[in-house]
Parts: sequence; structure tokens; C-alpha cells
Amino acid sequence: MRVRTLLAAAFLGLAGTLVPTVTASAAPACADPAAPLTVEEQRLALPATGEILRRSGFDRFERVFTPSLCLLPDNRAAKVAIGVQGRALWAAAVARAQGKLPPGTLPVTDDRPLYWARLQLTKALRQWTPSFALSPGDRAALIDVLERTSRGQDSIAYSRNALKILVTGFDPFQLDQDIRRSNPSGVNALALDGTVIQTAAGPARVETAMFPVLWDPFAEGMVERAILPWLGKVDMFTTISQGRVGRFDVERYNGRWRGGFPDNDNLSRTEVIPIPAGVPTVTPAPEFVPTTLPYAKIVAAPTGRFPVYDNTSVTEIPAGQTAPVVSPTGPTPGSVARAGGGGNYLSNEIAYRATLLRDALGLTIPGGHLHTPVLEFGQGNTTELTDPVFEQNQRDIVDQIRAVLTVALS
Repeated sequence: MRVRTLLAAAFLGLAGTLVPTVTASAAPACADPAAPLTVEEQRLALPATGEILRRSGFDRFERVFTPSLCLLPDNRAAKVAIGVQGRALWAAAVARAQGKLPPGTLPVTDDRPLYWARLQLTKALRQWTPSFALSPGDRAALIDVLERTSRGQDSIAYSRNALKILVTGFDPFQLDQDIRRSNPSGVNALALDGTVIQTAAGPARVETAMFPVLWDPFAEGMVERAILPWLGKVDMFTTISQGRVGRFDVERYNGRWRGGFPDNDNLSRTEVIPIPAGVPTVTPAPEFVPTTLPYAKIVAAPTGRFPVYDNTSVTEIPAGQTAPVVSPTGPTPGSVARAGGGGNYLSNEIAYRATLLRDALGLTIPGGHLHTPVLEFGQGNTTELTDPVFEQNQRDIVDQIRAVLTVALS
């Protein structure tokens, strides 16, 4: 009976992914609507989030997932079924972005359906009242399973007959300023996952994973846990995030400092980047870690309509001084980091963590951080979820990232 219930729960999760018209059967209530939610999950109450989910068809996941939780008999079954659902959500988002599933009435490469659908599922897990004892730690572990699997972090796989590229992206952010926001690095992660690009060195398979715009999961080792198994096996890696308006930047230096800008839960962290215990690292920790991407070749190549810059600027406290200053040509000897070329937010942090791991492992592969242009709507659009300018910008940024990767590995 236990095995049949587990399989039924896993099947329900898959059905919600593969059959857009499925409706959940009646199930006993097993939720506490009064259970506290994260700030991210609270934004689900805003009208635009529901519209994104409806117009993409990704509202189907929660309709099946929430009642199926009531069928789970124990924590072990829950872990399996939730992992199945998370992987199915990621696979559906990738398939949609690559034109293999109907996109609804939003851009085909849109990352927002995945983001808001995931939050619907984490909300359901947070409010779930199971029929068995579930400690706060066990619940957090189940949410972690969903986070990792629905971000592609545990589904990276390469073929033997191609070069290997690892790419990361981020969720949308700054949503209190504009709830409609998309992140072009997340768009790219969905559009390129599992694809093959042709380089002068031969065909290269791109595998991607996505990360939250949250300080605490980074401190807990999410980045290292996801990329460490692969860093010694790939031929190139690049972390990617949204950066400046109208331009790409290859960030030359990544700094060892969290600048405190609020994350998607409106939490701030101002401190030295904490490295989790048990992972390879460099001692003493360097204040700045350089890129090994071939920045000169990337900048010189005609990769697309946006200009690409080699950004050498950092913010540092020079040796023997106390006030931070901008150093446009990179860090000076003995200085203390206050911002890398990519700033002191999570984009700089993922780049610092990845390049620090590269050096700790003694690797000589190309690796670093690429900032994309800001993904903008058309002039005057302050309410609509999409428009022709927005959609063209999404496509052009993804195409240019693909071209940058091709140049960098050639």
C-alpha cells in the first residue's frame, strides 16, 4: 500500500506537468492557510503573478501538487515525490523555452512562469499539514529538494562526445519595483540547457542551472553543492546575471564582499562572503579572484547588437587606508575588497564562489562572470506583461550569449 501511494503521488506530480488540462481529484484538506510565508511567496497574491501563471499554463502545477500532498504517507515518500515534481517542473520550463511545449500567450523563452510556479509549490509545502510528524528541519529539507530539482541543479548531464560548458542564471529580482520583471540570465538558462553549440574546438554541450536571489542559501553552500561535482569535468564555465543597461560586461575581478542590497525576501547581508565548511578553498581567502575567460577575444568578436566590455573596475580599501575607493584598472596590492567588477550583490558572489573553487581545485579552464544588458520593456509600457521590444530583447540577449560562449571556447 505504501509503495502504491508513493507511486500515485509521484504520478500526480508528473501529470500536472505533462497534461495541461488535468484537474486534481477531490482530496481532504491538508493545509494551514495561516502558516507564515516568505516575502517571495507573499507576492503570489499580486494580480500579475496569477496572470503570468495562467497565460503560460504553469498554474497547472499547483492545482495538482497541493492536493497530492495529502496522499503522502511519510517523509521518505514525500522526498521522492517532491523530487519528481521539481525535476518535472524544470524539464517543462526548459521544454517550453525551447519550443517543445505550447508557450501560451507569453514569450516562449520567458523565465517568469518557472519562478512563480516554483513559489506556488514552496508555498504549498510551507502550509502543508501532513498526516505524519514533520519537524521544521524535515520541512526545510523537503523545500530544499524542490528548490534544487526545479532549478536544474541536480539534472546536469553531459555526453562523452562533446566539449562541456556549465552556465548558471538567476531568478527575477527587484520585484517590489516592478512585479513583471524577468531576468535574462534565467531566460538564457532555460533556452540553452542541454543544447549543443558549434565551436572551432568542436561541438560543445551546454548544461545550465538556476539560482535564487537570496543571501542565505548562498551562505549555506547552494552554489558549491551544485557546481563542485562538475567543475573539474567541464571545459569552460560562466556565471551569468543581469547587469547594466544596453551592454554586456565580462567582469575581470570578483570581490570578497557582500554589500547588503536587499534580496528577494528583503533581507540584507553586509559582510565578508562566507565560505561553507567542507568545500575546497584557498587559504588565506583572496580579496579578489580574476576571471580566466578570454575577455580580449570576447570583446573583439562581433557577437551581437549589444557592445561587450572588459570591465576592470573594482571598489577597494587600499592598503593602509580606511575608506573605499574605486580603482578603474583593478585591485591594488594589499587592498580589501568592497566590490568586484560586478558589484557586491549576488552576481558578484556567485562569480567569486565559482572562481574560488576553480583555483582551489587547481583548474586552468576558462571561467568567470558575464553580465547581460538589463531586460527592458518598450517605451511607455508600465502595465503589460510583454511587448515586441521586450520579446526582441529576450531573443537578442540569448542569441548573443550563445555567440559569446562559442567565441570563448573557440
